[in-house]
Amino acid sequence: MHHDISLLTNISVTLVVAFIGGFIARRIGLPTIVGYLLAGMAIGPFTPGFVGDISDISQLAEIGVIFLMFGVGLHFSLKDLWAVRSVAGPGAVLQMLIATGLGFLLTRFWGWSIEAGLVLGLAISIASTVVLLRGLMDNGLLNTIAGQVAVGWLVLEDLATVLILVLLPALSTRGEANPLVTAGSALLMAALFVGIMLFVGARVLPWVLTSLAHSRSRELFILAAVAIALGTAFSSAVLFGVSLALGAFLAGVVISESEVGHQVGNEVLPFRETFAVIFFVSVGMLVNPMYLLANAGQVLALTALIVVGKAAFTQLLGLVLPASGRTMLVVSAGLSQIGEFSFIVGSAGVALGLLSQEQYSLILAGALLSIMVNPLMFRAVPLAERALRRQPSLWARLDSHPGVPANPVLPLAGHVVVVGYGRVGEHIVSVLERLGIPRLVVEADSAKAAKFTERGVPTLYGDAANSEVLTHASLSQARALVVTLPDEAAAELVVAAARALAPDLPVIARAATTSGVGRLNALGAQDVIHPELEGGLEVVRHTLMRLDYPPTQVQSYTDAVRRDQYDTQNLTPAENQVLEQLLRTARGIEIVWRLVPSESPLVGRSLAEANLRAQTGSSVIALIRDQQMLANPKSSTRFATGDLVGLIGEAEQVVAAERLISGALEPAGQMAGLELRSGAPASEAGAV
Repeated sequence: MHHDISLLTNISVTLVVAFIGGFIARRIGLPTIVGYLLAGMAIGPFTPGFVGDISDISQLAEIGVIFLMFGVGLHFSLKDLWAVRSVAGPGAVLQMLIATGLGFLLTRFWGWSIEAGLVLGLAISIASTVVLLRGLMDNGLLNTIAGQVAVGWLVLEDLATVLILVLLPALSTRGEANPLVTAGSALLMAALFVGIMLFVGARVLPWVLTSLAHSRSRELFILAAVAIALGTAFSSAVLFGVSLALGAFLAGVVISESEVGHQVGNEVLPFRETFAVIFFVSVGMLVNPMYLLANAGQVLALTALIVVGKAAFTQLLGLVLPASGRTMLVVSAGLSQIGEFSFIVGSAGVALGLLSQEQYSLILAGALLSIMVNPLMFRAVPLAERALRRQPSLWARLDSHPGVPANPVLPLAGHVVVVGYGRVGEHIVSVLERLGIPRLVVEADSAKAAKFTERGVPTLYGDAANSEVLTHASLSQARALVVTLPDEAAAELVVAAARALAPDLPVIARAATTSGVGRLNALGAQDVIHPELEGGLEVVRHTLMRLDYPPTQVQSYTDAVRRDQYDTQNLTPAENQVLEQLLRTARGIEIVWRLVPSESPLVGRSLAEANLRAQTGSSVIALIRDQQMLANPKSSTRFATGDLVGLIGEAEQVVAAERLISGALEPAGQMAGLELRSGAPASEAGAV
């Protein structure tokens, strides 16, 4: 197979096979990263068929590393880290030291060099942030105390990765220079770069982005954000000799503190996700399946160390850390895997000549298998807790520090689930709170979710459109689901998932386009709101009311348009009927017109027999039949199917009459207890 393949071909094939692999992995309940790695193996040089150009794809993968670390910097929160410092700080340090030591000892047994053993040990000591967040989201644990500790723990491991990448070149000197001098020089250059970024970059970069945000040019803003991520990473490597990862991370940190940090994260997300996928595929291309089969014993031993060994030792750290037993079980399950940062450390080791490709393949195999097993580790948490509780003395020692704030109590029944907490969602939650209706917010923004939890609003942190978080919202016991997401594609995914989980649940959704209204309706949303068209309807409503048309009749027209999915191009029979009623409405008089349906109990009865005035308080002042208006009809006039009845009265009285006409209220003799505001007798002259 020749390697004269264009860059466009490599990008296209990489993304297509990644999509296929990720889709299959997701369908069978595995993390998508597994599918990406297997897709890379499929187009790698060790499997038959198409072979991608490793050189081209690896350079694209470097961009993926830059965006991954840029994203870590954007979401770095010193406040969140400080909140769990007593557990995450010493826990991360001890766990990394233990895992590195165990990995090093295992490689000594295999006969590896000291440098290779250290690189492998460091690589397996760092868990995957992507996999951890997905596991916590899917199990509804992300905004619990255990989830916060696990995320803080991973943030420290990510920071340690940056330090490892700075110091790793010192291992490759092999007698050419003093390793301590090399390490000291690397730290000095890194410190100089950090100082420049924190004192200069922190002022210049946010100012540039803020200025562009105020210029209202979105394309320039996006271009600037991408240029800052790539340019800072490149400059750090060329000018200071530090890793691309450190430069990208610091660029994210200084921007995260600005007022546009959240917007940058949203705009860069598609780039990060796309190039991260290419990075995972490039990693899979380096795996030699035949080598792994020939060394299956080493693969299984390393996987056991990552999954079982790391989980067991992390759990034992609960003996000395101020965390509850359940918190440590969740953390242990979350850290029992390795992923993207292990790949970064391993690939750096290969580039420095510290690891061979075959040794790197073992790290990749351990990552692949541990990621596949990780969902089972989360599912095993309740089983492990029950098993440990059967050993009271052991559990008492593991659970000797339960003094942490309680996790938020989520409503289990009779609640309203609100997905997305923008301005619309905030209004809905405030109204529900005022009415005393239990509510549950599902929010994908960590900062917002944390604020809601602090305010006592029950919150599930996670992307409802891309995880299993909805399974923890008790939708089958909820009263309604309100989807306020501005992203229509995400809203459609949420509605479809909710309909599968709770077929009878009332769903109210927000649409961004007219076509989206129909799609959301087809997916099972009973009420779909289009904000822009709602504004148009409000203009129509106020216009007609200013022209002295009755508000109730105008409301009937707007309701008819909504039922017709906002189709304002063609008037439906229902809309025509209401407009016809408006045309026949006497200007300046508050008259409500209601149609007499065939099932109405009034059909065939006279006005005197119906006695609407006595039963409801409203009066019949006109009747339209066969396009003819009969004003002030006689008491002997009988109601017929299709009559338009003109009613006048107070709102409560008109509603009672409407119910009587439609059959929702029993006539004659069934109205005992109805409190009438008008005490006029039925026999009184005039309207009946």
